[in-house]
Amino acid sequence: MNKRILAIAVLAVVIGGVFILFGIRKGGARINPANRLSMHSLLNQARALEAKGNLLEAKDLYQKLVNDFPGSPEVAAWQRRAEEMSIKLLFSPAITPKSITYQVKPGDSLAKIARQYKTTVELIMKSNNIGDSLIIPGRKIKIWNAPFSILVDKSQNTLLLKSDEEIIKTYIVSTGKNNCTPVGTFKITNKLVNPTWFKAGAVVPPGSTENVLGTRWMGFDLAGYGIHGTTEPKELGKQVTQGCVRLSNPEVEELYTIVPVGTEVTVVD
Repeated sequence: MNKRILAIAVLAVVIGGVFILFGIRKGGARINPANRLSMHSLLNQARALEAKGNLLEAKDLYQKLVNDFPGSPEVAAWQRRAEEMSIKLLFSPAITPKSITYQVKPGDSLAKIARQYKTTVELIMKSNNIGDSLIIPGRKIKIWNAPFSILVDKSQNTLLLKSDEEIIKTYIVSTGKNNCTPVGTFKITNKLVNPTWFKAGAVVPPGSTENVLGTRWMGFDLAGYGIHGTTEPKELGKQVTQGCVRLSNPEVEELYTIVPVGTEVTVVD
């Protein structure tokens, strides 16, 4: 009997040691006190930098929190904050590692500069607070010069906007019902503001409540498929379309501003 009690006691100690070693607790991974202190220190630094307007440094710290403490219940909130910082930086005059300062030359136009750096006129205007297309030689402007790409995950109904391998923003989308959105790698070949919807037997004008394309269209090099807005924002996050990828109108307008023709779009199950 004593040997049995001793064996049970030893087993309990071993099991307890395993739990301590791997930091397991109910509801997720345990963060030991030293790491928790480090986590709170990083979070406080990120919030302080954000409050001061140091968006690049704040973004980097939020991303470090995501990378260093993936088991934290706050990781999704940190990722959202990092993405919010990324969009703010993208649309601000602040120079980042993925942008340059360009001095306008005689004969330049925004369209010419956008083509040269594979960006969009809309993004140049927005990030430099330019109200019209007129630019004066000698003016210095910010140009984003890192390529964008898009990853659509049908199983999650999400669209990831990426620059190089960095996630800039995660969007909630609708994809094709019965999993009909085609899988593969495509390119955006055309972009339209307030598109007309040519459906079988009818032409639905822009602004119509029946125009399912919403306010923007970005067509793929696969006829009939693309990314567009919606008249049914409550259906976002579901598989309900005829095969295209839908975003809310405000978000498709944001994406339209950012990505140029030629952007690669990968769709996965």
